[in-house]
Amino acid sequence: MNVPLHWHTEPLLLLLVVGVSWAYALVCGPLRARYAPGLRAYPISYGICFHLGVVVAYIAVGSPLDQVGEAFLFSAHMLQHMLLIYVAAPLIILGLPPELTDPFLEARPRLLKFTRFLVHPLVAGLIFNLSFSVWHFPELYEAALRDRTLHIIEHWLMFLPALFMVWPLVSRSRVLPRISFGGAMVYCFALMIADLPLWAALIFGEHPIYETYRLAPRIVALDASSDMILGAAIMKAFNEIFALVNMALAFFFWYKRDR
Repeated sequence: MNVPLHWHTEPLLLLLVVGVSWAYALVCGPLRARYAPGLRAYPISYGICFHLGVVVAYIAVGSPLDQVGEAFLFSAHMLQHMLLIYVAAPLIILGLPPELTDPFLEARPRLLKFTRFLVHPLVAGLIFNLSFSVWHFPELYEAALRDRTLHIIEHWLMFLPALFMVWPLVSRSRVLPRISFGGAMVYCFALMIADLPLWAALIFGEHPIYETYRLAPRIVALDASSDMILGAAIMKAFNEIFALVNMALAFFFWYKRDR
């Protein structure tokens, strides 16, 4: 079956992608004396992370992967979400220079207090996993597939909590620092446990739980049940790899510090 595929080039999407990258380059480049006074030169390594994160986010929502995930394959839709959550979000946070974020937050004590609450591991982990799980309830998931506006809201309500969820592990900020090495290991273990109910519902379900994919034309050699199992495997693989890598890094640097 021939599937007409294209890249999304809607003006608002392109304006957001280009605008965010342009604004970052501007405030970290010619305007850094004003907005990031402690930044002596353009942070090339940080910039690579940030712009790469934006590119991955665009690939997730603007490439043909979006069309395949909306109409044909649950596994493609899950891959889309995982790229946003476990690749784009950490890269963007890693790309934020503390010389830019810290003065901005310190000049706004109320915002700093609220942000500190949002990135607390317990709060961030709970909000992310609650939002991610609720959006996979069949009724809400199907509604998002059928309504473009709701679908966009779904992506934002996964991506924004993901930024807070990864912050305690990858932050470069002084005022909102990473959690302790021991705390990071506990947090990563909790993240691996938190998505088990959804994973179990997907991988052990006797029948496909999403009507769209059950009725969709088969464009690959996978039936709807196998596609759902593959989607669950993709979800768990990204979650486990992200958590285990960060757990290993926390253990390594903890050992190196106390050796």
